[in-house]
Amino acid sequence: MTVRLVPDGLWELFQRVAPEAPVRPQGGGRRRHGDREVLAAIIFVATTGCTWSQVPPVLGPSGATAHRRFAEWSRLRVWAKLYRLVLDELGARGELDWSRCAIDSVNMRALKKGDLTGPNPVDRGKYGSKIHLITERSGLPLSIGISGANLHDSQALEPLVRGVPPIRSRRGPRRRRPAKLHADKAYDSRHLRQWLRGRNITPRIARKGVEDGQRLGRHRWTIERTMAWLAGCRRLHRRYERKAIHFLAFASIACTLICYRRLSAPLTSRR
Repeated sequence: MTVRLVPDGLWELFQRVAPEAPVRPQGGGRRRHGDREVLAAIIFVATTGCTWSQVPPVLGPSGATAHRRFAEWSRLRVWAKLYRLVLDELGARGELDWSRCAIDSVNMRALKKGDLTGPNPVDRGKYGSKIHLITERSGLPLSIGISGANLHDSQALEPLVRGVPPIRSRRGPRRRRPAKLHADKAYDSRHLRQWLRGRNITPRIARKGVEDGQRLGRHRWTIERTMAWLAGCRRLHRRYERKAIHFLAFASIACTLICYRRLSAPLTSRR
């Protein structure tokens, strides 16, 4: 089960970003569970949406151990490093299409409130969070962020674009800017258009009262599909984490798994 949850390729990448295990004094103490076993338990929680106490014993570590290691790795930004490493591998193989990107967000209810939550104006004011996402042309996520549900989408555009890391290319220098950025009417702003053009990004943003969005929808359907892929990480159906860093960690794990599936897919099944 561990190998199914953490394939050899993903494990090799994780080893490049995982911190060194602490040296235990000789002569006693419990055996430290291996990182691969713990990673499998964390991915099990992320994909099934179960609680930490429901981690099956067959995986090895207890739920408490898995949660403790998850919190430690989140604090050390291991998930962000792993996510970027997978993007680098995709970029080096020419799997990323920078010609057209899209931005959008999705809401989910925060059952325990916590950091970066707020009253959701479309959910009767109940507290929630947003996941903001930028995807490349085929729908692979390039940048992710979280906020309270009461933050307007337009306010997340600039930090999200800045958050796209410099990613390796098959040829030439690293790249972090798309040629075009597609967005719906929630991002309709003269300031944002000027800001994007200043970064040599052509804005394709629907105008309120002018465009019906169908034309832009021909290119934005890929990010809607990516949002559906995120839902495959059932831990993101609701926000259970009080700490924003832990909620962002699960979102990063989901994006990493989405990108790794493309990385490990046979060439005959790609696009």
